[in-house]
Amino acid sequence: MTGELSLRRLAQSDLAALCEVGRETFLDTFASKNRPGNILRYVEDAFCEKQVLSELGDKGSSFYFAEKSDKILGYLKVNYGDAQTEAELASGLEIERIYVRRAHQGLGVGKAFMSQAHAMARSLSLDWLWLGVWEENPKAIQFYKKLGFVDFGEHEFVLGDERQRDIMMKLSLGPATVSSVAKLSAS
Repeated sequence: MTGELSLRRLAQSDLAALCEVGRETFLDTFASKNRPGNILRYVEDAFCEKQVLSELGDKGSSFYFAEKSDKILGYLKVNYGDAQTEAELASGLEIERIYVRRAHQGLGVGKAFMSQAHAMARSLSLDWLWLGVWEENPKAIQFYKKLGFVDFGEHEFVLGDERQRDIMMKLSLGPATVSSVAKLSAS
């Protein structure tokens, strides 16, 4: 695939594409490790147009597509302030969703999303980035640890009739982080 990777902030006009990419990447990531009924119920609720439109309209949330040669490679959703899933973490920026389509993994999309989240947190004068990652997703956990994220707690994620444990991880935005994210963007 030729062309340069770019990130674009989404608007309401991107609703249908965001719903499609959200469903596809969630199913690719989690369908094989969960009961079909739970996955399908979650996808129907979380990625229906009404729900996604509500999230797009939240002033504390931002969505981005990674694109290359007019193809959508994945998407990022970040939250701050009251939009975060954990209200008591107001001094941080939550990376709620970071998904890359299977065919485009390993191309630096995740790193580009992390750089975007870092820049946004800095512009908002926040102290750290944080996220929740399913304990059964070792590939994602390894990626976040490689970037310097550390465990700091856990929270529950409900998928249909099943309660799952997410590991909460954070990355301080101190001076050392600036250089490590800059190196990450260059690689």
